Amino acid sequence: QVQLVESGGGLVQAGGSLRLSCAASGTIFTINVLGWYRQAPGKQRELVASITNGGNTNYADSVKGRFTISRDNVKNTVYLQMNSLKPEDTAVYYCNLVQRPADAAYSYWGQGTQVTVSS
Repeated sequence: QVQLVESGGGLVQAGGSLRLSCAASGTIFTINVLGWYRQAPGKQRELVASITNGGNTNYADSVKGRFTISRDNVKNTVYLQMNSLKPEDTAVYYCNLVQRPADAAYSYWGQGTQVTVSS
């Protein structure tokens, strides 16, 4: 089993910064992808950013140049540095881990952390 625990959400004014952290524990395989998703009220959950164990990153167009994803493979922790925040970044942010032992894909989710950006 895998557990993901997020932290770092909160209330910030537009233009401000927040840093989210997500610590993974349990059975973690070396090859995996860690990511951040978000879901705003009335909207579908969307990918914000992801990073492979090798450090390859992928960002949603809406956050490119403002958000940076990184990870510590020793601590099994992923971070999301969010700068120049906008009100439209307001959402619940979820950490996700995908790993594929023996050709089967397993996806795990954290409980979510609220990010609120005031105008």
